[in-house]
Amino acid sequence: MRTDEAARVAAPDEAVSLDELRLAARNHGMPLEALRYDVTPIGMHYLLTHYDIPFVDETTWRLAVRGRVATPLVLDLAALRDFPAVERTVTLECAGNGRARLLPRPVSQPWLDEAVGTARWRGARLTDVLSAAGLSSDAVEVVFTGHDHGTERGVEQDYQRGLPVADVADVVLAYEMNGAPLPPQHGAPVRAVVPGWYGMAHVKWLRDIEVVAEPFDGYQNAVAYRERMSADDPGTPVTRIRPRALMVPPGYPDFMTRRRYVTAGVVTLTGRAWSGRAPVTAVSVSCDGRTWLPATLGPAADRYAWRSWSATWEATPGEYTLMARAEDETGVQPVDQPWNVGGMANNMTQRVEVVVRPPGGATT
Repeated sequence: MRTDEAARVAAPDEAVSLDELRLAARNHGMPLEALRYDVTPIGMHYLLTHYDIPFVDETTWRLAVRGRVATPLVLDLAALRDFPAVERTVTLECAGNGRARLLPRPVSQPWLDEAVGTARWRGARLTDVLSAAGLSSDAVEVVFTGHDHGTERGVEQDYQRGLPVADVADVVLAYEMNGAPLPPQHGAPVRAVVPGWYGMAHVKWLRDIEVVAEPFDGYQNAVAYRERMSADDPGTPVTRIRPRALMVPPGYPDFMTRRRYVTAGVVTLTGRAWSGRAPVTAVSVSCDGRTWLPATLGPAADRYAWRSWSATWEATPGEYTLMARAEDETGVQPVDQPWNVGGMANNMTQRVEVVVRPPGGATT
């Protein structure tokens, strides 16, 4: 992949490249039928790894807490577990979710709709750790550094993200996922979980937390995760998750196309909705892109966990494109694409192609 590939969009007739397919083979989405689970089974949870999965021995692992603090700390896993534990159910979504559906197509990890998952994360509160270290009055950002190392667009780096001090109140330094120790692919032995933010902020394989007195200008903040309309546009930073709803594809699929088949009659549509900006207040569904019917919302397990929704569809024979959209106090999920060069924070509505057969009809 060329060093400028991350800032490029595909030509109108350009197919997905072998480089993109290699990324897709390493980074898997959540099967949409897993939306039926309140908490995503670990093996179904979406996964994005920028570089290699590092091997980190938990017996020798240490976490440095340094910078603008009164007392720098070096914590092993036992010391981190000595802090009061908190458990949060949090929905994670990749900032690039849906980019492969955009036109023109941004060239990168070719996500469709499945780069999402919800897990129960258990660990120490970052605020408790920073309190033990003694946060300085001039602290501006907290910089998380992982053990994963690689290059992007010619820049060699450890994966690092900075988070404003004002946004660290909910951060968990997680060592368990769904009641089990973190698996290697999800950041073992310890990762950051930043409720409400897109996945790039949830740094895995943590080795260092540095408190700094100025905004962090590392690659993943200043270059990679920004919404820009052209390669030379400085853009705006990607932060909190925009409202989104996904539907469990109804009926059964065609193997290659994933087109769905259902029998005419009453069809119950179900799915999940979430937002990192404000609680979801409504979900609506459509089979024609013009008429929207309200869905019934289920409870949320946590402020930053998805919530279920359901709706009844009177399906008559024909071909349809089903859609669902979420709403919170900041706005309604758009039907059309909110395009940018990297395909970042795109929350265009999902499309589910469905063929409704007459009762007793055959698949065509």
